[in-house]
Amino acid sequence: MADKSKDTAAASGDLVDMANKPPAPRSELEIRKSNEAIGLRVVSGRLTLLNRKVFNVLMYHAQRIRKLGQDAPIDTPAAQKYFWVPLSVLARNASYDSRDMQFLREQIAEMQDIKLLLETDRQWTSERLIASVTFVNPKGLHSRSGQVWVGFAFPPEVHESVMQPETYTRLSIHYQGLLKSGTALALYELCRRYATNPSKLTSTYSVEHWYGLLTGNPMPEKPEDLPEYKYFKRDVLKNAIAEVNRVTDIEVELIEHKLGRRVQQLQFRVEFKPETQNEPRTPFTIDLSLLEKLMALGMTQQEGSNVIGEYSDEKISQALAVVEARISAASGGPIHSKVAYLRWALKSDAKLPEKKAEPKVKNGVVPDGPTLLERFLAARAKLALDVFKEMDADQRTATYEQFKGQATGKVPTLDKALEHGVTRTALSLWYADALWGEPTVEKLSHFADKSQVLI
Repeated sequence: MADKSKDTAAASGDLVDMANKPPAPRSELEIRKSNEAIGLRVVSGRLTLLNRKVFNVLMYHAQRIRKLGQDAPIDTPAAQKYFWVPLSVLARNASYDSRDMQFLREQIAEMQDIKLLLETDRQWTSERLIASVTFVNPKGLHSRSGQVWVGFAFPPEVHESVMQPETYTRLSIHYQGLLKSGTALALYELCRRYATNPSKLTSTYSVEHWYGLLTGNPMPEKPEDLPEYKYFKRDVLKNAIAEVNRVTDIEVELIEHKLGRRVQQLQFRVEFKPETQNEPRTPFTIDLSLLEKLMALGMTQQEGSNVIGEYSDEKISQALAVVEARISAASGGPIHSKVAYLRWALKSDAKLPEKKAEPKVKNGVVPDGPTLLERFLAARAKLALDVFKEMDADQRTATYEQFKGQATGKVPTLDKALEHGVTRTALSLWYADALWGEPTVEKLSHFADKSQVLI
């Protein structure tokens, strides 16, 4: 992982030995993160907001301690092969303020399942994020007294990168504590690396490459399994850019490189903010009660953590209420994916049809135009299509097969269906009816009053 060549396009920082540097206050905690470790390419597992934060905190303590076995809470040969830090200190530095230490332990342990591809011009390495982790309480692991310590060790290439970075970027733990999503933290690190570059520009990568860097997801085997760029921009890029610009010490701007009308490559322009804008803020924390509710719908811990990072607690609670109301409703068929329905509900504020002025009556005659029922069905069909798009690939395929089973005439394949106007309309109307049942007088009345669909 450690490339001895100098990266002239990135800030290297000054190589200051931290061996005798005392622990800094929380707002001043700083790591030297190897430029190769910024923008890791994940091939297995997923980098979430919490384990991104925890990994950076582990790096900080390893660089502060420097000596394996230092402060080991037990006297064993194996203990001398770990860096040691109290679990409570790690949690505080990672802005994890919940009392549920079991969940934090699980998240740290799952970091061993994250497999990375580390590649330079002279070396290719397949590596894990963390080689080993152990939890020790000298008074007994399940005792209410004593202190729980975390012992951790990096794989060889990661260890070399953490402890002896050749070219690196200084990153403040303070700012990562303010960010609410893993994609925003990834974007911050990637752009912060180039903030001291005279050009103020990041490297230019393909859209697919940026998708992997920012989401922390493994790249799909099939290119068609990647989201369309317009959805990637809407759901990932815009939110991450806005968050970085709002709470960190840099300002970033998206630059799109097109071939014809298609966006093929991206880069970012990066500027430091004036120091007067860097005011202290309260770090972001995770509400575990919300996480449990999200997981009850079928989300993994990682997915739920990212949702909590991306949306406010109030918005998530409202979306959960929408899902619960739909599950409890007497009308409508089964929900093919509760997770997709929730994701739609989280985004639906921006997708509800705009309120239209009531048609004016002239000489006792209403001008020609769509009826209330037609407007209702069209608006509801649009929302149903949004829900359909939030499903994963397998769920979309299964739902589309059900649609084909009742359709008359020739129906195109799923990959062409949304581009085919007639099929897209038929699918939208069918799925709206499957989700919410026949229109009722109450729903039509609500739509007429509020220009919204009561589902």
